[in-house]
Amino acid sequence: MINRALEVDNHTATTHFILLGFPTQPGFQVLLFSVFLASYLLTLLENLLIILAIRSEGQLHKPMYFFLSHLSFLEMWYVTVISPKMLVDFLNQDKSISFNGCMTQLYFFVTFVCTEYILLAVMAFDRYVAICNPLRYTIIMTNQLCGTMAGGCWLCGLLTAMIKMVFIARLHYCGTPRINHYFCDISPLLNVSCEDSSQAELVDFFLALLVIAVPLCVVVTSYVTILITILKIPSSQGRQKAFSTCASHLTVVILFYSTTLFTYARPKLMYAYNSNKVVSVLYTVIVPLLNPIIYCLRNREVKAALKKTVLCRGVGPRGEEALSN
Repeated sequence: MINRALEVDNHTATTHFILLGFPTQPGFQVLLFSVFLASYLLTLLENLLIILAIRSEGQLHKPMYFFLSHLSFLEMWYVTVISPKMLVDFLNQDKSISFNGCMTQLYFFVTFVCTEYILLAVMAFDRYVAICNPLRYTIIMTNQLCGTMAGGCWLCGLLTAMIKMVFIARLHYCGTPRINHYFCDISPLLNVSCEDSSQAELVDFFLALLVIAVPLCVVVTSYVTILITILKIPSSQGRQKAFSTCASHLTVVILFYSTTLFTYARPKLMYAYNSNKVVSVLYTVIVPLLNPIIYCLRNREVKAALKKTVLCRGVGPRGEEALSN
């Protein structure tokens, strides 16, 4: 938690923020509450089932699914940082959030977003090795390397968020600022600061450039090489099989990167418009909800493991054969 003096440089420091959220009629607020509650619970259930299926099914003890389990675990916390407070605000007239609560929410949100950027790049590298160097895949993607890369993703996310918070939390926010958003995000907070925030903006831009651009380059390079390799496969069946192994991940990458880049690649003043809230809903609610579905629909192994986990954990060999079919 971040402690803050009540008075700094003759300014009364902020102890609370007001989240404007979605200003609609009370009846529509209840409808939004129901929709977002269902989405939140379904997201938690989907990702929990994927984690359980990967842990319980021996055939899924591979690097690809190891990283997928980390992605599912990350997204369970990713939505939990935002959704509970948002759901409470739908039914509550008091939409305030304490300074410490806002900074804590922002810290974990930035941590999970940055971690996901890097984790998706690591997953792209895994698909590159699997398709472009299949004979050396098990030699390269060892358990030790996979564990190190996954741990590196989390460490980078935590450190990036910590550096950003050092500059954002020490800004002066006079009175009780009204944040035109449904959660504490960087740009809305910079907008309500009552002092020059150019230094914090510069640090945020530089770190965002590193966390977004470098993983994006890894993803693009990996998939360009994968595409070239696939086109060299003589049989159409072989090309289709190779592409199917990375189609789910590529879809998830496109969804996450496109929605977040649309928001964070623009000036902070764009947050004065309510349209940003709609875009933010895409990557904070919709994308985490769709990701498990995308992986299940495009992957037979995951679908079979989920069926065994949900319906018949104790099936025998014949049951397993029937499920795989």
